[in-house]
Amino acid sequence: MTLRPYRSVLYIPGGRARALEKARSMPVDSIIFDLEDAVALEEKASARATLVAHLLEGGYGPRSQIIRINGLDTPWAAEDIAAIAEVRPEAVLLPKVDHAEMISELGAVMGRYDGFENTQIWAMMETPRGILKAAEIADAPRMGGMVMGTNDLAKDLNTRFDPTRAPLLAALSHCVLAAKAAGIVIVDGVYNAFKDEAGLQVEAAQGRDMGFDGKTLIHPAQVAIANRVFAPSDAEIDLSERQIAAFEAATAEGLGVAVVDGKIVENLHIETARATLAKAAMIAKLEGQA
Repeated sequence: MTLRPYRSVLYIPGGRARALEKARSMPVDSIIFDLEDAVALEEKASARATLVAHLLEGGYGPRSQIIRINGLDTPWAAEDIAAIAEVRPEAVLLPKVDHAEMISELGAVMGRYDGFENTQIWAMMETPRGILKAAEIADAPRMGGMVMGTNDLAKDLNTRFDPTRAPLLAALSHCVLAAKAAGIVIVDGVYNAFKDEAGLQVEAAQGRDMGFDGKTLIHPAQVAIANRVFAPSDAEIDLSERQIAAFEAATAEGLGVAVVDGKIVENLHIETARATLAKAAMIAKLEGQA
C-alpha cells in the first residue's frame, strides 16, 4: 500500500494560473491538476501550456502531483501526454475507465516518451462498466490508484440524491475491495456542497470507515476537514501505542495474546496498530515539509 498519505486530494483547473499559484501553499496531501472537465473546449491547448509551465517552475513541495488528462478517445489526449512528459508527474489520471485495456493503451502511449519511467497510472472509476471491471482495472500494469467519480456515476445510474449515498454504496465498496486486493490507493469522490462543513464531515467519515485512503475535494475550504478525518486521531494513536506495548510484554512472557481495555489483542491488531503509527508519522513528516 501507499508509503504516503492521500487524505486530501484537491482538484485544480490546469488553466487557472492564480489557482496553480495558490496550490503551492495549500496544506493538501495531493493535487489533481485537471485538463479534462475543468477546462473549456476552446481552452484545452492554453490550459495545457499554462499547467506545464507552472509544474516545471516547481514549488509544490512534497505534495503528490497527479495530472488528469483528457480521454483517449478525444482529440486532446495525445497532446496532453506529449506535453506533460517533461513534468514527470507521479501519476497520470485517466477519466472514464471502462476496462483494463484502456490502462494498457495509455501505458503504451506513455512508453513513447522519456519522462514517464516512474509515473503511475490512476483510473477514474465513474462508469457502470468500469465499476463492474474494477478488479481487472486495479490489477492492470502501472496502476497506482483509483479515484471515484461519484457525480458521473450517479448520472449514469440515474440515482436520486441521498445524503447517505445508499444508491452508490455497492459501487463504492466494490472499488474499495478491488483496490485493497491490488494494494493500490483509492480515494473517495467529491462532496459538492463545499460550504456544508457538517455534511462533508459525515461523508468523509463514511468514506474513511469504508476503507478509502482519502477524499477528492473541489474547494480549499474542504481541506482541513479531510485532513482531520482521514488522519489517525489522538485516541487511535494512544490505543495503538498501548496495544503494541502490551503485546510485546505478553510475548516476552511467552504468551500469544494480550488484553487492553478488556479486549483481546492479537498479532493482527498489532499490524493495524503499527500501520496507524506509521501513517501518523508520515503525516507529521509531510506537514513539516509543507
